[in-house]
Amino acid sequence: MDDSSRRQKEADRLQRYMAEFHAGFEQMDGLGPSVSIFGSARTRRDDPRYRLAERIARLLSDAGFAVVSGGGPGIMEAANRGAFDGKSDSVGLNIQLPYEQRSNAYQDISLSFRHFFARKVMFVRYACAYVVLPGGFGTLDEMAEVLTLIQTGKTRRVPVVLVDRGFWSGLLEWMQQRMVKEGQIDAADMQLMQVVDTAEEVLPAILHHYNQRSYEPSKEEDDLMFEL
Repeated sequence: MDDSSRRQKEADRLQRYMAEFHAGFEQMDGLGPSVSIFGSARTRRDDPRYRLAERIARLLSDAGFAVVSGGGPGIMEAANRGAFDGKSDSVGLNIQLPYEQRSNAYQDISLSFRHFFARKVMFVRYACAYVVLPGGFGTLDEMAEVLTLIQTGKTRRVPVVLVDRGFWSGLLEWMQQRMVKEGQIDAADMQLMQVVDTAEEVLPAILHHYNQRSYEPSKEEDDLMFEL
């Protein structure tokens, strides 16, 4: 490939980036308070965790929160399904993958991304809380991304609620025993997360955080998030 062709290819790529960001901001701006829910694409519909995610999303939706998921199957479908049946918007941020991902049918707002980084910005930019159910590498990536942004002050502090203590306890113990004790993170960083077991515990955990403040970011927080 000659230099001219390479430059044109890079210019086309930049245009695709800009188009994805523009579509995301246009569709999600004005959505109102929203909660991003993460979890496995491989969770079956007959799995209790599917029903758990669906119940969590329904409670959040009926309480006035738009629910944002990755738009695919498994926990993502359950989250969209619960929100779709509720009072608030169900949003799917779909990613184009060679396998595994397919869009679910329970989305009031559906966006499709080729690039993970553009999709991640949408998860973070509009969320006033994150709910993380059991999942694989993708779920861990999304959780770590959110925690890193909060820890480093690149986004505002919002609730990060991990669901299913039995699933997360080993990882949290390892973080405490290795990462904290070896000084890789501060002990206070463990307080960025809270762990619950039931759907009914999720909403109060979020509401408690906003007991004395608005769901909307302050001007300083909003300015900060423009640096994502």
